Amino acid sequence: MELRHLRYFAAVAETCHFGQAAAMLHVAQPALSYAIRQLESELDVTLFARTTRQVALTPAGEYLQSEATRILDDVDAAMEGVRRIAAGRSGLVRLGLTGIAAFSHLPRIARAVKQALPDVELQISSDMLTPMQCAALQSGEIDLGVLRPPVVGDGIELRTIDVESVVLVVSADHRLAVEPVIATTDLRNEPFVMYDSRDSAVNDATLRACRRAGFVPQRAHEASGTPVLLALVAAGLGVAVLPASVRALPMEGLVIRDLADAGSTEVALAWNAGEINPVVESVARVISNAFDLSAVLPSSAPLGEKL
Repeated sequence: MELRHLRYFAAVAETCHFGQAAAMLHVAQPALSYAIRQLESELDVTLFARTTRQVALTPAGEYLQSEATRILDDVDAAMEGVRRIAAGRSGLVRLGLTGIAAFSHLPRIARAVKQALPDVELQISSDMLTPMQCAALQSGEIDLGVLRPPVVGDGIELRTIDVESVVLVVSADHRLAVEPVIATTDLRNEPFVMYDSRDSAVNDATLRACRRAGFVPQRAHEASGTPVLLALVAAGLGVAVLPASVRALPMEGLVIRDLADAGSTEVALAWNAGEINPVVESVARVISNAFDLSAVLPSSAPLGEKL
């Protein structure tokens, strides 16, 4: 049985008229009649009771009509699903984010993707520092990353989506908590809480700020992720220099202060070089546009060129 046989049968069953069905299908009536006879012969049943005046479904034909309708609907839905995926309008995209970006950038990302690509599912992995995201991109565990450059390893492309100033985070009872703006030089004798990764972009931003002020920060404690780092700061074990988007996080027991002349840090969208998955390309384009980047190139360009 071929799919066209079911479509031919469904048309005749709907109209109970071979001429009308043939016109609807844009086929010659003899060819349609022959196809129905082939179907009946293959099934070894009579599907239509034919007289010179009318065509009617037999009980077997009535049953096949309901089944054919279901099957053809499923086939049409499958074909449309395939087209949506091929066009980058449907599918699953695995997105990694740093701990802070999950609060500060993810809401805008999720809203933009839902609005532009309602049939795309985002699978979120949060609190992933840049080195972890780079490893996950290279291993294929995630498709896109929202991280802070520089990246670790080869074969990863980047597009900056945000540039943030860095701020000082201290415990609520810290001596500097009452100051509206802090000079970086005021931190010379302070213990610091930093990330435990050697390749942390936030650590690098902290080191640059302190070196510009003429000192090297005292690394008193290390944390594997942002929640632990903030908990250590809230406990009074040290201060932290973090991106300004940390303001989006719950901050009980903590105070954020502007840090003069401390520089900035970038947030970037990252993907594997040579990425060809159209759904990943579509989501990357939507994220890029959501952060008011310059217009993307035509859709025929590869991902790296589009962004």
